Amino acid sequence: MALTALAACASPDGTIGPFAPSGVPRDSGAIDGMVVGNRMMAAGEYDLALRAYLRAAGEQGATAEVLTAMGSANLKLGRLGQAEGLLRRAVRTDAEYVPGLNNLGVVLMEKGEIPEAARVFRAAVAADSGESDAIRANLALALARLDQTTPKDNLEASFTLLRGGGATYRIQSTDRDVRPRD
Repeated sequence: MALTALAACASPDGTIGPFAPSGVPRDSGAIDGMVVGNRMMAAGEYDLALRAYLRAAGEQGATAEVLTAMGSANLKLGRLGQAEGLLRRAVRTDAEYVPGLNNLGVVLMEKGEIPEAARVFRAAVAADSGESDAIRANLALALARLDQTTPKDNLEASFTLLRGGGATYRIQSTDRDVRPRD
């Protein structure tokens, strides 16, 4: 019985002593929090993805990539305020980080802040050198919204987020004109 109790106090290197183990060794083979978070996002498990991204932030620090991932998870959870704050931090951390710029634009579109969203999408296209079709499509949608002459009362705005490659999202408009037809 005494042997069993001491076995629980074995250190990671296998030695037995009176003290509890010091913890999990750094090279424990644990999967990177970003990898786990990305897999959870792809599976639609946004709460779990956010937890994994928080773990990644603890391991890697608050990089633009980690902040963008956390903002994207909050966006999918419908937490627009939290998503916006995290994405703005990501853009402050790295003003050229394209996924952060794009996803901030998506949040601003969701919030109805079309002029700022268009400005942010322009910055994303410039940082990306116009190579991403999804980001160019987001900019085109924002610019179309700016140019719309239909009064807000007659237009019911709705967007759908479509996951692109990596941590990038594309907006798809599902607007319906609700004016009475003659």
